[in-house]
Amino acid sequence: MELNQYLEVFIEESKEHLQACNEQLLELEKNPDDLMIINEIFRSAHTLKGMSATMGYEDLASLTHQMENVLDAIRNSRLKTTPEILDVIFMAVDHLEDMVQSIAAGGDGKKNVTETVEKLKLIEKGELVVTSAKPEVAATTAVDTPILSNYDEFELTVLKQSKEQGFGVYEIAIALREDCLLKAARVYMVFEVLEKIGEVIKSSPSVDQLEEEQFDQEFSVTIVSKENPEDIKGMIMKVSEVVKTEVKSLEFSELSNVTELEVHSINDNSEVQSDDPSLISSAPADRPQVEEKKNNGKQNNSNKTIRVNIERLDILMNLFEELVIDRGRLEQISKDLENTELTETVERMSRISGDLQNIILNMRMVQVETVFNRFPRMVRQLARDLNKKINLEIVGAETELDRTVIDEIGDPLVHLLRNSVDHGIESPEERRTKGKYEEGTVVLRAFHSGNHVFIEIEDDGAGISKEKVLKKAISKGIITEQAAAGFTDKQAYELILSSGFSTAEKISDISGRGVGLDVVKNTIESLGGTISIDSKENKGTIFSIQLPLTLSIISVMLVEIQKEKFAIPLSSIIETAIIKDSEIMNAHNQKVIDFRGKVVPLVFLKDIFEVPSELVEDHFHSVIIVRKGDKMAGLIVDSFIGQQEVVLKSLGNYLTNVFAISGATILGDGQAALIVDCNALIK
Repeated sequence: MELNQYLEVFIEESKEHLQACNEQLLELEKNPDDLMIINEIFRSAHTLKGMSATMGYEDLASLTHQMENVLDAIRNSRLKTTPEILDVIFMAVDHLEDMVQSIAAGGDGKKNVTETVEKLKLIEKGELVVTSAKPEVAATTAVDTPILSNYDEFELTVLKQSKEQGFGVYEIAIALREDCLLKAARVYMVFEVLEKIGEVIKSSPSVDQLEEEQFDQEFSVTIVSKENPEDIKGMIMKVSEVVKTEVKSLEFSELSNVTELEVHSINDNSEVQSDDPSLISSAPADRPQVEEKKNNGKQNNSNKTIRVNIERLDILMNLFEELVIDRGRLEQISKDLENTELTETVERMSRISGDLQNIILNMRMVQVETVFNRFPRMVRQLARDLNKKINLEIVGAETELDRTVIDEIGDPLVHLLRNSVDHGIESPEERRTKGKYEEGTVVLRAFHSGNHVFIEIEDDGAGISKEKVLKKAISKGIITEQAAAGFTDKQAYELILSSGFSTAEKISDISGRGVGLDVVKNTIESLGGTISIDSKENKGTIFSIQLPLTLSIISVMLVEIQKEKFAIPLSSIIETAIIKDSEIMNAHNQKVIDFRGKVVPLVFLKDIFEVPSELVEDHFHSVIIVRKGDKMAGLIVDSFIGQQEVVLKSLGNYLTNVFAISGATILGDGQAALIVDCNALIK
């Protein structure tokens, strides 16, 4: 078998499983007794092991197998989850990520992981476990007392009512043969047996997952029944290909402390959604009488997806960009010829191509979750390295951005988060002194606003000291003392984005490292975005990044300067206007206008771009007010042409440093128009 053709799929799926391991391990750290989380991690590790062995990456498969053994010991109550064990498993996942990265780069995936493997073996033998609880006590607790967090309020109510009516509550672990080919069919037969003797309350994995065979060989079911455990076990073992059944009687010692729930609140207007089997209100006499758990029937809502190489999407996008150019050309021809049939056909084609454009752009959109997912683990490790307590909150991870932007935004966010953790959040001792909670909070937030996506990094740390920033900027020669005297708070904060600026007392591996935030700023601006900073001393800091939704097709205002055409992105424009000569004033050797109570400097584009002009006296001027953050400028042009969607094309390697030009486009009449970089003009 030629395995190379599957390599790309292997790499992508391996990364997904390792990301899932990272996320679930972080959850397990918060809920160390949650067996459902452990089972999820085990399934990801088991799948990765099988894939690695199939592809011939024995080192990767061997390490995953050893990690799987430890997880199996935990889920079978032979080991108890401790921070020491989690640290070693995290280390193993790190090694696995390095190995997969090596394979993706064309390597063999080999890595010296002997030390980690030995630690995992010691853990499996029980020689590296540090826990205050005795193993036998922990095991008894796991059997006799259910984990209440595994059940929702409705399920707990059902279980409590069942116990009160004299029914037994059982948790049944079932294992199928390793070579079982029809797992879903065997699960169905098991459920058929159970439903004859009682009521199924919950299954793990869910019913839908069991039906789709999204589990290894084992699953568990919680039921209420009046049958005794031995009889239940005997009935299940009669099902073909079931090799092991373990029935635990749950006494629910904690159930008496559960608050009485108002079951009647589950009514027609408050439908309960669940993956569990329905509970039938008209249960026979030998079943517990409980309120109906509504379920409109199972529907398979899983999305069917295929993996498409991003290069293919890029080719598709390039072809469509050519179509957009030709569409503009046809619209121009239709306008010139004034042919009714041609005009109608072109209008219909424009509508269809507009819909096609939305579909193609949406295909390129990716949730920022793909970038955000790596940060909880990173922040956890940074907090441990710095002896700080930090809680990372992620908001709006489902927000979508163009894949091109997603690929570039990761490194700037890493740098900003490192700075928030290192410089922003204080040590637990310092936070106590200030009357704050020991645990600092960093919020990573994403949201849409108009044609932009905003990403914010907010911390509740020490904030930025204006005096300290100005002092450092003066000592670095970035500003003069005279200029510093007139700086607002916001202007002072944004000095930290200047080249060579750093307030760190010493360079560390966490942040700084000789690379300032100017790199972050330059990267974001190269994506057509902006970054701003707001801070309050001893309250915290917010870094706000504004990014365009897409970089390839943009809406612009076409303008004319003499006989040359330029395009100004609509995302930067506030307003257009016609002004008189008499409205133009001078301030500090700069021409300005009064725009709605604010003094706005004017920029004459014909002078900036050195456009040859004929001396024509004109007492009226066309002005476009543009904004970057809280700064504005008025761009003076000869005339407005109108709004249009255009394809943004790079100027190429030879023209990368042209001032205030971000690219070019081809218009409907075949002419090229340069796209103005408003951010550069405002600076």
